[in-house]
Amino acid sequence: MKAKKGFNLRDVCGEQIIVAEGKENIDFSNIISMNESSAYLWKNVQQMAEFTNENLAELLTEQYEIDYETALEDAKNLSQQWLEAGIIEE
Repeated sequence: MKAKKGFNLRDVCGEQIIVAEGKENIDFSNIISMNESSAYLWKNVQQMAEFTNENLAELLTEQYEIDYETALEDAKNLSQQWLEAGIIEE
């Protein structure tokens, strides 16, 4: 998977929001708000050419006190949400 270009994380009034930048990404019907851990993961995947759910799980276990199996399940759920939101591609 990889993050689509033009979707950037911004702090808007203290909330982490994915903002679509560029003419091809203008669609205000879907605002994507991120919690602390998903924002942390998004910052990291934007720097990767590609990533897997296992990469996300590893990042979560490095940053938070969470076991790998739980982190992997969370990563799978999050990546599915990102796919549905159209901010990543397989």
